[in-house]
Amino acid sequence: MLTSKQRAFLRSLAVDEDTILMVGKGGMSDNIAKQADDALTARELVKGKVLETAGTTAREIAEQLALATSAEVVQVIGAKFVLFRRNQKEPKIELPKAGKGKQK
Repeated sequence: MLTSKQRAFLRSLAVDEDTILMVGKGGMSDNIAKQADDALTARELVKGKVLETAGTTAREIAEQLALATSAEVVQVIGAKFVLFRRNQKEPKIELPKAGKGKQK
């Protein structure tokens, strides 16, 4: 489970990421889930877009993909979404520590 601080950090990283997943009129499919899974393994942070022809919302697609790939939904804005999943073997993104209270 991501903290709000970690989520904000991942959102800031996602700004510079290219949109590599496109969900179109076929909607959610095994092929899209496989693409997302491979991309998450390679990058940990993946940005996707749901085209108007998909007939479903970006939130629904993001949640379905997160469930199918054991990832977390970082954010959904309009038709775009960002997913994160730590690569246990080769972590690439160092998340801020989930500390209690404010640091001085």
